[in-house]
Formats: sequence, structure tokens, C-alpha cells
Amino acid sequence: MAAESYPDDLRYHPEHDWARIEDGEATFGITWFAQDSLGELVHFEPPEEGATISAGQSYAEVESVKAVSDVIAPLSGEVLEVNRAVVDAPETVNDEPYGAGWLVRVRLTEPAEADGLLDVEAYKRQLAEE
Repeated sequence: MAAESYPDDLRYHPEHDWARIEDGEATFGITWFAQDSLGELVHFEPPEEGATISAGQSYAEVESVKAVSDVIAPLSGEVLEVNRAVVDAPETVNDEPYGAGWLVRVRLTEPAEADGLLDVEAYKRQLAEE
């Protein structure tokens, strides 16, 4: 299991999802807090490549030994790539939530939505209040 961390180069959604934004595209995943709360992941139900996803809406499901949870899109876009390694080995998210455990890569359709996401300090404040 990965040590608790929250990289400062990411943007965070209040529902414990992250986005790494680069050149009109973004990679999405779930935060250390989310994977720790869920426990060991046993299944990842991704969206189809080419699907359109909307910020604040569910785009995938993760199943752990404890529960099935929706994964909330931090930003809107078209799914360019699904991390097949996580489909095959969902526990990768527990081991590397910000590295090999990323979930999808998208082409952003509303890049300005990123302004509404939390930076690392705001996300840590939210965690302290929960």
C-alpha cells in the first residue's frame, strides 16, 4: 500500500479524484485518501474509449473488498485511453494512486473547468475538516 501523499502538481475534485492537466488533455485517478477509504480494489469498470464524460458526474466504478463506488470526473472531456493495467490488476491503484494506478486519459472539452478544482493545499484543508 502506498504512503499517504498528495502531489502538488495535480488538481483535486472534492470527491477525492485528481487530474494531471497537460496541453488540453488530462489524466484522472483517485486520491490516496479514496483508495485508503475503499481498501484493496478488486475491480475497475472503466468507461469506453471515445465516451464523453462530464465534470461532477460518475464515469466509472471501482469495487473494493468493502464497497462499490462511483468514480467522479473532475473535468469534462472525451476518453482517449483507459488504463488497461488497472482493469487487469485494480490493486495497482492501492500501490501507486498517482503513478501506474491512473484510470483514464481524456481530451478536455471545457478546459476552464480546471479553475474550479482544488489545489493541494485546499484539498488538504478539506481532508482535515472531514
